[in-house]
Amino acid sequence: MLSAFTFANVSQSEKDALIALYNSTKGDSWKTSWNIEQPVSEWYGLTLENEKVVAINLSFNNLDGELPDEISDLTSLRILNLSFNRLEGELPKALLELSYLEEIKLFSNNLSGSIPAEIGNLTNLKALELFNNGFVGEIPPSIGNLSKLESLILSSNKLVGKLPKSISNLKSLKVLSLFDNNLLGAIPSSIGELNQLEELILSNNAFYGSLPEELANLTNLKTLLLSNNGFKGNYTALKDTLPNIVDFDLDEVNRKGALATLDSEDND
Repeated sequence: MLSAFTFANVSQSEKDALIALYNSTKGDSWKTSWNIEQPVSEWYGLTLENEKVVAINLSFNNLDGELPDEISDLTSLRILNLSFNRLEGELPKALLELSYLEEIKLFSNNLSGSIPAEIGNLTNLKALELFNNGFVGEIPPSIGNLSKLESLILSSNKLVGKLPKSISNLKSLKVLSLFDNNLLGAIPSSIGELNQLEELILSNNAFYGSLPEELANLTNLKTLLLSNNGFKGNYTALKDTLPNIVDFDLDEVNRKGALATLDSEDND
């Protein structure tokens, strides 16, 4: 006879949280479903350590519905990847109670609402990737609390307002992608303090004003995309100050400005 201990691979509260996720996202219709009669260690897309769920990867799996509040019972969760599904509703505050989270990848869903200020509580976060959803409102200043963040990708949403100055606190940031939103205002000069930055993508917003000279301090930049904003001035010279730049885009007005400069130099 098998003892109960044989199947004790996660606590009942964690198992209940997983079943709540299954039920709230139509688990019977997932591309790869769970047999909830089997031990949790057999369930697709889960990583367990010391009888705790530490990672969930159910991307491209036809999840359809909302994230349940019970997700807060997965207290050891470090990685949550539910990208390329049909999740809807707002980010549950319960998710933002999971203090060990290092990666939140919920891109390419139908999520909505604002990004809660409580996101700043997740101080172990290294990747926050919410692009291609329907998020609205401003980027919360508390985002500056995420000092370990390496990837912040909020592109293709409906975000408004200015870039919070606190973003300059993200000294580990390598990717900052905000294109295709309704963000506005000037780019703070303190962005030049993000010296680990490799990708800065701000295209298709309503940013304006002059680009800060401090952008030239970002010597690790490989990608700088700024087109379809209201920046003034000819910033073609900026490319020459960035030694590792590979991808660099120009607005038509800047491209014409660069050509006019070349023509005048040729005529001299």
